[in-house]
Amino acid sequence: MNLQQINIRDPFILNDGGRYYLYGTRARDFGKRTDGFDVYLSEDLVHWSAPRSCFASSQYGLNREVNWAPEVHPYRGRYYLFATFMAPNGRRGTYVLKADSPEGPFVPHSQGPVTPADWESLDGTLYLDQESTPYLVFCHEHNQIIDGTVEYLRLREDLSAADSAPVSLFHASSLPRVTPKPDTDHYVTDGPFLYKSKTGQLLMIWSSFIQGQYAQCLALSDNGRLDGHFLHLDPLITDDGGHGMIFRAGDKLYLTHHAPNTSGLEHPCLRELEDRGDTLVLR
Repeated sequence: MNLQQINIRDPFILNDGGRYYLYGTRARDFGKRTDGFDVYLSEDLVHWSAPRSCFASSQYGLNREVNWAPEVHPYRGRYYLFATFMAPNGRRGTYVLKADSPEGPFVPHSQGPVTPADWESLDGTLYLDQESTPYLVFCHEHNQIIDGTVEYLRLREDLSAADSAPVSLFHASSLPRVTPKPDTDHYVTDGPFLYKSKTGQLLMIWSSFIQGQYAQCLALSDNGRLDGHFLHLDPLITDDGGHGMIFRAGDKLYLTHHAPNTSGLEHPCLRELEDRGDTLVLR
């Protein structure tokens, strides 16, 4: 298969020893009740295997509604999958799964969501700071608060639960170019992902809407740490592409994101990035 043939949203690529593992939201019905996630394997980022199920959410009572935005991180000898599910109380939140292999099968690790139980939260990503302290960076969803935010909280060392209250980093509307989601008055935050530049600067990509188009936004911490003030930079994409992440392949740096943002037509895209130290630009 090639990327044009893969119909997923929210792509995430793990480079594990030169082998590439692609995860994402099964795009059918906008990722609702899709019974988990698949992984696609590649040796060259061009040719990909057929999808292989790596988590069957119905086995664990997690196929209630959304099965969204899986991303897999190696941590202390195991692999941890962070994804959005609907909890028994009807709120969305980030759960943590684990496996011995990036191919799975993954099983639940956290006891329910690690995001606040009464919040509508999504798109949690793992970030390890300079001291290797684990944090979850996630979105407090516009569905609940109108003007969505990006938040962070400290995780327990075993990633099984939150170890602090959440801290708000910014609202979607703090980027002046962001406009409401089409046909609503809501400002969206989606898909945060952290990246340390070649000069040690901390950058964050995240997604929202700009003039009605899904966009890949970019921000820079003013102190190089997660607790800094994030300054908004020029967006990377403003023409219907977003929810991305960044990975390395050899000496190249890539952004992967989905486009178009149209249910049933989404597929992963790869764009080479240039790291300029205090910002990122598409090559």
